[in-house]
Order: sequence, then C-alpha cells, then structure tokens
Amino acid sequence: MALLSASNLQKSFGEDAVLSGVSFEVQENDRIGLVGVNGSGKTTLFKLLTGEYSPDGGEIYQAKNCTLGYMEQHVCRDLDRSAYAEVLTVFSSLLQEERELEEIAQALQGAPRDRDALIERQTRLNDHFVAEGGLTCRARARSALLGLGFTDEQMAQPIGVLSGGQKAKLQLAKMLLCGANLLLLDEPTNHLDIPSVEWLEDFLRAYHGAYLVISHDRYFLDRVTSRTFELEHSRLTIYKGNYSAHLALKAENRLAAQRRYDNTQREITRLEGVVAQQRQWNREKNIRTAESKLKVIERLKSTLERPEDDPDSIRFQFHISQRGGDDVLSVKDLALSFEGRTVFHNANLNLRRGERVFLIGANGCGKTSLFKTLLGVYRPDAGSVRFGTGIDVGYYDQLQQGLDPKKTVLDEIWDAYPEMTLTEVRNALAVFLFRGQDVEKPVSALSGGERARVLLLRLMLSKVNFLLLDEPTNHLDIASSEALEEALRHYEGTLLIVSHDRYLINKIADRLYVLTEDGTQEYLGNYDTYLEKRRDLPAAQQAEKPEPRVNEYKKKKERESELRRMRTALRRLEEEIAENEGEQAQTQARLQDPEVSGDYQAALELSQQLEALRAACEERYARWEALSEELERAQEQNEAPPAEKG
Repeated sequence: MALLSASNLQKSFGEDAVLSGVSFEVQENDRIGLVGVNGSGKTTLFKLLTGEYSPDGGEIYQAKNCTLGYMEQHVCRDLDRSAYAEVLTVFSSLLQEERELEEIAQALQGAPRDRDALIERQTRLNDHFVAEGGLTCRARARSALLGLGFTDEQMAQPIGVLSGGQKAKLQLAKMLLCGANLLLLDEPTNHLDIPSVEWLEDFLRAYHGAYLVISHDRYFLDRVTSRTFELEHSRLTIYKGNYSAHLALKAENRLAAQRRYDNTQREITRLEGVVAQQRQWNREKNIRTAESKLKVIERLKSTLERPEDDPDSIRFQFHISQRGGDDVLSVKDLALSFEGRTVFHNANLNLRRGERVFLIGANGCGKTSLFKTLLGVYRPDAGSVRFGTGIDVGYYDQLQQGLDPKKTVLDEIWDAYPEMTLTEVRNALAVFLFRGQDVEKPVSALSGGERARVLLLRLMLSKVNFLLLDEPTNHLDIASSEALEEALRHYEGTLLIVSHDRYLINKIADRLYVLTEDGTQEYLGNYDTYLEKRRDLPAAQQAEKPEPRVNEYKKKKERESELRRMRTALRRLEEEIAENEGEQAQTQARLQDPEVSGDYQAALELSQQLEALRAACEERYARWEALSEELERAQEQNEAPPAEKG
C-alpha cells in the first residue's frame, strides 16, 4: 500500500514552470533519492508534499497511516533550552505521561477513595507508555546526539551558543526521533562531518519507515537509497537502483531514445524520397502510393520526440603556467593552539608534484586552521612549513570570504585579471553559466552555488600549480561537482583538498591524511581503501598506542563503543554478502537463458562476472569470520571482571 502518491502535479512561479506532469508513489519502506540540478524543483516538490505550497494542478494523496516528518518543521525556538532538552521535546507527550504516572504512584501510597480508578488509569497509562517507547526515549535522544557528534558537555549547552552546523544537527535529531514513518530529508548531510554522516547512514539503513532524500552527496545516496527520482526539464523520471545505478540506466535510456530518434528521422527521409520519386512518375498508381507514404510520414512525425539536451552545466579545465619543483610541500611537527586550547600538534605532511592528497577528520579538528597556517594567516606554535621551488599556491575558501559583496560578477573576475579583454571575461563567465545580464549581478545577491562558481573560475584563470581546496563541492549541485571532479582529474599540478565528499575522494585520491588533535595519520589509496584499513586494524596495534589514564566507567563506555562498531561492521558485511549472493543468483539465471547460452561472447562475459562475484564473496566471508572471532574475544574481555590492583 502506498503511503503517499502524487498525480500530474503542476507548479509554476510566474511564467517559469518548475514542475509539470509529476506523478509517483511512495510505498512502505521505500528508500528514494531525489536528484536534479540546483533550481530543478526538488525543494518545491517537498513543500508541495508538506502542504506549505499548493499545486497549480494535480493531486497529492496521503494515506491515513502516513505520518510525515520534515526537517524544516522542527525549528529550535527556545534558545535558552539545552540541546538535550530540545531533542526531548519530541517526546513531550510521553514525558507528560511519565509525570502523571509518578503522581498516581504518589497518590496510591496514601489511602485514596478512588484507588481502583487510579490503578486502572495507571495500568492503561503504563501500557501505552511502554508500548510507545517511553522507557527508552531519553536513551534514544542521547544516542542520536552522540551519533551526530555531540559531547555530553555540548548537550548541556543552551541552543543559543551552538554553531549553525550544530543547530542543523539538532533539527535532524528531532526529525529522526519524531515517530514519522515517511521522512523528507532535504540535504541532511550538510554541516555533518564523515563520522556523523556514517552514523546517519546506519540509522537510515535500519529505519523501518520510508524516506525521500535530497542530497548532493553521491556516496551517501549510493549507501542509503534503492530508487532514484530525477527532476529534469520540469519532469520527473523514476529509476530503479541507487545514484550510480540510475546514472547507468539514464545513459542507456538516452542512447536508446537517440537511436529511436535517428532511426525515425532516417525512415522519414527515405519515405520523402519515395514520395518525390512517385510524384515524378505521376501515374494514378504512383499518386496513390505517394499519398499512402505521406500518411506514414505524418504518423511518424507525430510520434517523433527529440531527446532533451542535458541541463546546462559548467565544463572547464585547470591549467598551470609553470611546472614547479618535484618537492611541493613539507610540513614537520606543526602545532597550533588558540587561547591555550590545542587545536592540533605533531601534524606532518609531505607532497610531491602531481599528487592528489586529501585531508579528512571530524568537524572542529583543525583542517581549515591547518590550511590557514600553511598560507601564513595563522602563526604556528611549533614546527615548520616549507614550499618547494617554483610553487604557486591557489586557495579555495569554503566560507567564500574572498569575494567582495559590493562588486558585480563581471568586476570580481575582471579586477582580478585586468589584462583580459571584456570579451574574454564574458566568455570565461559563460563557461561557468553566467550569461547575459547575470554578469551584472552583485556578489551579495548570489547563491552559495553561484559564489562557488565565481571562486572556481578565478582559480582556473590563476593557472597555479598547487591548489589548496577547502570543501570545494559544498554548495555545488551534482552536475557541477562532477565537472569539478573531471577538471581535477586532468589537472597537471598538485592537490591538497579538505573534503567530506567521499565520492570525490574515491575518484581522485592518491593518499589521505587523517587529522586529529594528536597530529596526522597517513593512508595510501582512496576513501574505500582507508575504510578497509580502518576496519581491519588489529586490536593489538590499537593497544600499542599509549592511552591516558581514565576511570573504569570511561573504559567501560569505550569498550561498549568498540563492540557497537564491530557489530555494525559485521552487519554491513552480512548485508554485502547477501547482496552479492543475490547478484550471483541473477547472473546464474541469465547464464541458463537459452538466448544467452547460445551466444558465446555473452556467456563468456557473464561467466567472468560470476567468477568475480564469487571471488568478492569469498573475500567478504573471510573478513566476516575474522571479525566474528575478534568480536567474540572482545565480548569475552568485556564480560571478564576487572583485574585487582596489587
């Protein structure tokens, strides 16, 4: 049964049609990603579903058992309330029942006249309280905040002192706990660091309701969605599979549509030639044939649909003006603190020419501060920074503070590169989708995505050979992120990038540095390789690190946290094994198809795919067995009584 459905939705703003003929259904347990370029109507569709906007045409049906949860509905209004208390407001009815149960219990300690009625009321209330999760609501609230990166100290802080990102996390926590069975998530990973996003992924994968999620995080979409809705040219197209699967299906559909169009055009041209020939002969039979062919031509033209062009997107390249030396950057034992608080120490980096290196870490660990120390904005407490010979540095600031809000887009670029002609500046801006009167827009009126495009254009024109990029895909839609990814892949210079965009990291990273307060840890390979190494890190190796003295309570909490991590990793492996076995079964079934088995090349390719799937499955089984044994040992150690001190 559908929780929610839409039929032929229409929505325009002025003369601009945002949505046209949009129809879909959301079933129970659906996991849907909603994608499209900025301005394609994704948030508009959400606001139609919540009732904030009214459609110009079409209908929306919401089932009686559908409870909608939308992040923007949960706004923090009491800035003096603590973060933890704010999240608990989601359970206000349960907390009211809890207070009433306490009052009844106190009343029953005396000799009330209405004792039987109170006991009956207590029984009903207690049953409802337990059934609705009243016993665990506080634990769930705390768990959600911990998962999103809050410390106990931050949970106790008033909302008014929290950062914008923390307030966004607070709203997300409330929305996830509100008891809805259909969630509308509009860019839920914005402001989240990688550990928080991973927690959100685990939450959504275990969630027992349905959700639609708008996101530019392609890695996140691949992890949590099984269907994809794409808004393009005001229309909605539905694809089976996650983001990557939808890309493959979309390419196939476009190719098939182009082939149909081309074949139909060729057939029309051929028939027009036949008509012209028959008319030349001008006999009665020829005239009848010509008329018959003209009807066929009219029918073909009436069904002919030209494939839509891809939406406008930036396409560019980074060039360098000089090669530079082989040694690009050397950072040794760098330390930084503010007002007595250590941001990081023992930070070490070493970059060679042409490398693509990423710097990752939790929010607040000092990644941006490290960049500003490299650039000389901050003075380090200790350590050294040395750039190689002939190294020109370009910097992308995630806060976009390098733009003058009083300038126009045209002046922002022309003032930076006065040697360019007006035509050259306009042509460069056109590549980044600033055309016509758009170049006269003041920077103050630009969206985050438009500002990002101005900064990227300025960087492109600089032709530096070393780029420091701080969260470059923030504010960019998926198409622009892919264009940036392509430009970075072909860049001949050196890259050092701070990013939580795991899809981007996977595509271009040679190495990763993970930054913590205690310094940097280097990992070869991309993000998935780093994950594998992080999961497979032996417990003995972990124990080699000297640990500060902690109390037994903290040790117990750390052991429980490690057990949860191992159980989560084990569950992920089990899901991957099940998915792999399903793919094996499908591939085996295709091999048994008579049409396939009679085609040697197709059968060979499927056999190779099946062998690769089996090999991958065996590797996962081996990891599962090793992790199961490690988990069993950890559980035994956790249950063992603490050793007595001599």
